[in-house]
Amino acid sequence: MNTLATPPAFAHPAFVEEARREFEAFTAAHPEIEYLDAVVIDLCGILRGKRMGIAEAAKIFESGMQIPESVYLMDARGEMTDVFGHGYGDGDPDGTAWPIPGTLSIVWGENPPRAQILTTLRDEQGIPFIGEPRAALDLVMDRFAELKLTPVTALELEFYLLDMERDELGRPQPPRCPRTGVRECEPSVYGLDDLDRYQAFLNSLNEAARVQNLPLTATSKEYAPGQFEANLRHQANARLAADHAIFLKQVVKATARAHGFEATFMAKPYPTRSGSGLHMHVSVLDEKGKNIFDNGTREGSDALRHAIGGLKALMPESMALFAPNVNSYRRFQPDMFAPANRHWAVNNRSVGLRIPIGPEDARRVEHRVAGADANPYLALAAVLAGVHHGLEMKLNPGAPAQGNVSREPDPAIALTLEDALNRLYQAKTLANYLGPEMLSLYRETKRVEAIRFRKIISAEEYEWYL
Repeated sequence: MNTLATPPAFAHPAFVEEARREFEAFTAAHPEIEYLDAVVIDLCGILRGKRMGIAEAAKIFESGMQIPESVYLMDARGEMTDVFGHGYGDGDPDGTAWPIPGTLSIVWGENPPRAQILTTLRDEQGIPFIGEPRAALDLVMDRFAELKLTPVTALELEFYLLDMERDELGRPQPPRCPRTGVRECEPSVYGLDDLDRYQAFLNSLNEAARVQNLPLTATSKEYAPGQFEANLRHQANARLAADHAIFLKQVVKATARAHGFEATFMAKPYPTRSGSGLHMHVSVLDEKGKNIFDNGTREGSDALRHAIGGLKALMPESMALFAPNVNSYRRFQPDMFAPANRHWAVNNRSVGLRIPIGPEDARRVEHRVAGADANPYLALAAVLAGVHHGLEMKLNPGAPAQGNVSREPDPAIALTLEDALNRLYQAKTLANYLGPEMLSLYRETKRVEAIRFRKIISAEEYEWYL
């Protein structure tokens, strides 16, 4: 893998001019803004970048932002992994990141006021850095464009509110009820009284989403104490849908802090409570805007079944993207609404691939396997790759499942990170969509992270084995 050279200042991509015009209009409309964060999203889905005074920020529209290429390849703690010599091994060279139009927004609740803009690392030919997750999703979207099809996607994220105070062993605790101060302990899924108790937080979340241009459509109480779900409006641009999911995590955490809580998208913060998922809804439009999954029935069209066949075929290769760390695999337990299988069915939450009921022209598949800790760009890229593969190959998904199949783990599905990374190493079809270099960088970054994690000796390990 060759290190990408830094492009000269005059070689900025054509889209930067549009971003510059947006920035000039934005600063004229918001003279109170004092800082701009120029943001990249790393392989773990974490926001990184630089903060600059608003007077200096205009320079990134002229010469870009110099930032190490290795910033994409950090582990979950932000420590360099040096995969394939990207980092320490090559002297940690800079690349040039350029602002992306349509991504500029105010950052809610900050004082002094600041804004942020998403950036993309490009070489002299305008080609994105091979480790940029957003670019991997672009590659899959291009494949749909070749067929003159448009995937429509909607993402749902589950999360926990936590007490800022840990228990005596340092473990997370459910929040205390804002009304009574008593610690939450009941599941109460879809409880409206639960929403009432946390309405102040939800009000702020809706306001933060509005300020940051995030199409939040609904929130609901989930199965465990302090657990919620936030739904985003469907988008005909999958990249935009993933952008929304990334920044939804940001505003959830910010509004939680503002109300004295901590928010986490960890897949399984409590061993005996339900985990948090990233549910991805996908339909596909043809040139005329017709949903090709709709044939006037609940079960949907042959195209929908082909798409499900492709999702089943690629799921074994994709698990390391859906479940990116050691904790992720704790989520897959029977009767916990986290399907560890490739079954499909209509209106059945125990399957990995669910067809929701509802209006026929909105017929879609809901992919329920990924955890809330997954990188939305990479998880959605893997899902769309499966849909495209199934459509192109006209794959048969087999008969739909009946009843509760959550107690039937699929032997083709990895249930440990090590197994998932090994299967990603062997991936052929997925590599044709996301690019073999991208998958190699991701796999090695997560492998290094797992090795570091395995070196930690927990208090329980001493208790059991000392």
